[in-house]
Amino acid sequence: MLIRPHDAWTSDAQVAAYVRAVGFGQFAVNGPGGVPVVVPTQFVADETCAVIDFHLAKANPVFAALDATPRAVLTVAPDWAYIPGGWKAIGDEDPTRGIPTTYYSAVQLIGDVAVTDDPEAIAATLRRQLADVEPDGGLVDPSEHAGQFRVIRGIRLTVTEIRAKAKYGGNVDDAHRAAIAQRLRARGGPGDQAAAGRVRRD
Repeated sequence: MLIRPHDAWTSDAQVAAYVRAVGFGQFAVNGPGGVPVVVPTQFVADETCAVIDFHLAKANPVFAALDATPRAVLTVAPDWAYIPGGWKAIGDEDPTRGIPTTYYSAVQLIGDVAVTDDPEAIAATLRRQLADVEPDGGLVDPSEHAGQFRVIRGIRLTVTEIRAKAKYGGNVDDAHRAAIAQRLRARGGPGDQAAAGRVRRD
């Protein structure tokens, strides 16, 4: 992923908070024949995103790929918004000369993978995931479903590298970014409000 200086996130803490808030991404492992195996999955991350935990069905083809290559990428990129070329014109600038683009956030977490079939470890992973998505509780402890553990496996990604990009017009001045943010709010399409809130200059 190309990350220009004006598209870099402002801090590691900001990246970690974003990843934890999203909690869903694409887990990718090198597969046979050079084609990656990509699995959409929910996950839970620790405070700094150094450790990512989740579980998958034991029948998932990703495990054969992990046997050969126990390294992977978890990518998170939920927010995007198309920016028409004319939106980049303000004042007496010619809107027909505007260059369209797409604004988006993307984080890639790269690291080493450990897979477990241990029932206690799987239960611990499920507890962490439930605490993240259902903090008010109300469900029995995952160990009550231990009979189902035979069909799932726990996965831990220990992150060794984070690549993060926030492409929201950091290469233009405040006036142009403000105009785009206003137009995004007015359009109100999927991803527009999130993009309008993130339009900034690093």
